[in-house]
Amino acid sequence: MAGSPEQMIAAMFEQLAVWSDEPRWAGSGFTRLVVELADLPGHPARVVARRHKALLERQLADLLARAGIADATDAAREIWLLSEGAISSMLVHSDRRYAAAAGRAALTLLRARGLASGPRPRRPAASART
Repeated sequence: MAGSPEQMIAAMFEQLAVWSDEPRWAGSGFTRLVVELADLPGHPARVVARRHKALLERQLADLLARAGIADATDAAREIWLLSEGAISSMLVHSDRRYAAAAGRAALTLLRARGLASGPRPRRPAASART
């Protein structure tokens, strides 16, 4: 990902919406795995899933830091929460518009921290296929 923090975050959530529109999309396998093994906290598969999710969050923090975000670790965690929530909501509701809503929330978060500026992201038109 390249560009301003705002462009990177917008692209991240746009790609999430595209990914969720694939036939047979089932969300994050790592998230599904952890939910299935919720009663087995020490299970090796949960350890792998936790490492994977932590790596992705660190990569996002690194991207934000390189883009000049001073509190990139906190911002990445908050944005990652929005991403994971969008994935879960898209699975529950079969509605990919949750990716766009999470993207708008992430951009609002950046603006509230004074980390991004510019026009508010536009809302996508309602669609039958979600």
